[in-house]
Amino acid sequence: MEQPEEAADAPDAPRPSGAPVPSGAPEAVPAADTAAPAAPAPDEPRGRRRGRFAALTGAAAALGVIAGTCAGYLVQAGREPTPLPPLSQPVLEQDRGKAPAPLSAARDRRVKTDGDLRELLLDVPRGVDPVDPDEWPEGSDGWLDPAEYANGFEETGAAFGDILRNEFRRAAVTAWDDEHHSVEIVLVQYRQEEHLAASEASSNGQYWAEEAGSESWAIPGTGDGRAYVLDEPGTAPGYLPLYSAQAHAWRGDIAMEIRMYGSKPIRKKAIMDLAERQMERL
Repeated sequence: MEQPEEAADAPDAPRPSGAPVPSGAPEAVPAADTAAPAAPAPDEPRGRRRGRFAALTGAAAALGVIAGTCAGYLVQAGREPTPLPPLSQPVLEQDRGKAPAPLSAARDRRVKTDGDLRELLLDVPRGVDPVDPDEWPEGSDGWLDPAEYANGFEETGAAFGDILRNEFRRAAVTAWDDEHHSVEIVLVQYRQEEHLAASEASSNGQYWAEEAGSESWAIPGTGDGRAYVLDEPGTAPGYLPLYSAQAHAWRGDIAMEIRMYGSKPIRKKAIMDLAERQMERL
């Protein structure tokens, strides 16, 4: 499938390369990037010159502040010292009411997200087999380590460095193929000790989805989460048209990625239903 040219203001993180291709519809080989290199950015402008008049008025103001400080010191030095208030304070009565009950495990989101992340993934639909581990070795046990997750990006080396800098904690994955479509869902959890990496990861995915030329819709209940359906299928000689859709959202320290591929057009309802049900589990 032909990839769009990268914009000059693209995010630092590399764009994802995609998900497993459905049976009978291999992913088209991307065309070579022929975009001309971006022109170097001009030098940043230097600080604006204040001018001679501003410098003179600034010096006069500084002399006025110094004179005022000296006068104030002389006035204060001639006054009697003000006694300090006593150190002892009245004792505050402690509340003896019953403390509120702690949140249950079902209501405490921290308990839920610190458990087995794979249990938060959507279940494989009934009557549909999960992806064969022999055909897709990454994440065959439901987990993706940093190297396996980075392998899903076009620029694997750069992606691996970004993943480590963004405080990658762990990632869980599930995937399945039905008669016409292939689905992949990834939940990526970050430590977020320095910044909101989950939000940034979601924004990066949305950026590249928009660059690909997609129609999009807001995912209810997610703030800025969005689902996308590519306007045109990818084509290549000897292959069936490859349709695709994706969704990106985040909650707390977890970023959600959903990708659908197939030989049949993907409806808005299909990707939106997956995205909404997956976010409800977070």
